[in-house]
Amino acid sequence: MTTVKDRALAVGNRLGVKVIPRLPDAAKRLLSGGRAVTIDGNTLDPSLQMLLAAQRATGVDGLVIADDARASRANFAALSQTLNERDVRVADIRPVSIPGPAGTIPARHYRPTVGGDPAPLLVFFHGGGWVLGDLDSYDSACRLISRDAGVHVLAVDYRLAPEHRAPAAVDDAYAAYLWARERAVDLGADPRRVAVGGDSAGGNLAAVVTRLARDAGDPLPSLQWLIYPATDLRGGTRSRSLFSDGFLLTKHDVDWFQNRYVEGSDLDFSDPLVSPLLAEDLSGLSPALVVTAGFDLLRDEGDQYATRLRESGVTVDYRSMPSMIHGFINLNVLGGGVGRANAEMISALRAHLAHD
Repeated sequence: MTTVKDRALAVGNRLGVKVIPRLPDAAKRLLSGGRAVTIDGNTLDPSLQMLLAAQRATGVDGLVIADDARASRANFAALSQTLNERDVRVADIRPVSIPGPAGTIPARHYRPTVGGDPAPLLVFFHGGGWVLGDLDSYDSACRLISRDAGVHVLAVDYRLAPEHRAPAAVDDAYAAYLWARERAVDLGADPRRVAVGGDSAGGNLAAVVTRLARDAGDPLPSLQWLIYPATDLRGGTRSRSLFSDGFLLTKHDVDWFQNRYVEGSDLDFSDPLVSPLLAEDLSGLSPALVVTAGFDLLRDEGDQYATRLRESGVTVDYRSMPSMIHGFINLNVLGGGVGRANAEMISALRAHLAHD
């Protein structure tokens, strides 16, 4: 049931999204405390600082609502609608059904507005801690990627916890990747250039899928695009302490998501199926484009994964976005520094997939 507080928060979010991009940085700082936020040598983007200040003013702290999956999903969906960039257009968007290990996996195909030779295909796994998120909540991000990278995007609606514990999401993600390789031509894409990618939990899935393909002898993705990925569920990094609260994703959120994903399954946090950083062998994997955010709990484990890949002989393009917070791919509507960070990593994706 929608409460008065929920309605007020929704109105506040819509107003904030309209106002923040129009204000000069000095005004954003003034309205959010009067001074810049600098931690660990990084200074928070002023638009994000104002957004976070507005959330705190309305009593919002993190993505998990009352430790309830249904309420948290509803809140995440509402926030996504508020942040939707309706003017980002692609040539075509169509529903797709993928045969999966436990039934049909819903997906959505975004066709880019490009002519000439078939464009690459990105199989995209959304974030949300393996508990939140769906095709609608990542629609704006997928349209942005397809338009600006000039690629087909196949967004995958994998099974979520706690209804489906690990490795259900992995099984769906891998099945979707194999299907995409087989059906790339039918989608109008280049079968020689099929990449995997995702943010947060989705980045985790993209990393795991890449290793599973190598181990099974299946064709490797052309690229693994890992956007602030979760790579070590054991935690313990410095960034998990530094940014445990106040930067959209909280330590409570992460702990709750991880427990919902793994508890009750046959896996634990040290299993490489859920913690790809802990795999013994990372050699022979696809080239990686790894992106981290400076004000993110998951920053250090993303950095560590990039380092381990590079030490294992994998080609790595590592991009640190020092002024960003977790989830910035969904915040592009704020423009400014957020828009520039998204433009940089999507441009890098385009460049990596430009070659056969």
